[in-house]
Amino acid sequence: QVELAESGGGLVQAGTSLRLMCTVSGRNVSIFTMGWFRQAPGKERDFVAAIRWNAESSYYHDSVKGRFTISRDNAKNTVYLQMNSLNPEDSATYYCAAKPIGSPAVDHLYLFWGQGTQVTVSS
Repeated sequence: QVELAESGGGLVQAGTSLRLMCTVSGRNVSIFTMGWFRQAPGKERDFVAAIRWNAESSYYHDSVKGRFTISRDNAKNTVYLQMNSLNPEDSATYYCAAKPIGSPAVDHLYLFWGQGTQVTVSS
């Protein structure tokens, strides 16, 4: 049983930073492509970022390029999302997701999902 647990969300002011963490249990995270998604109230869940198993490739939605950085530590079974220069439009529930390697990273076809962590950015 693969489980993903996000942490690190909170209420912050615009212009500040947060680092989200996703801890994977049940399997070694090195076999997965990992992604971050977010969903604001009344909106669809959107892709934010993804990273290949060996961290050689990462992908970002245009809205977060240059501000967010996805990284992973396979030894710790953990994936991170460093979010800088936050603005109110970044407010959402952020979800971590995993899929087996070998399939496209930038889609919603992820196999395992966490419960989400709330990020609220005040203006």
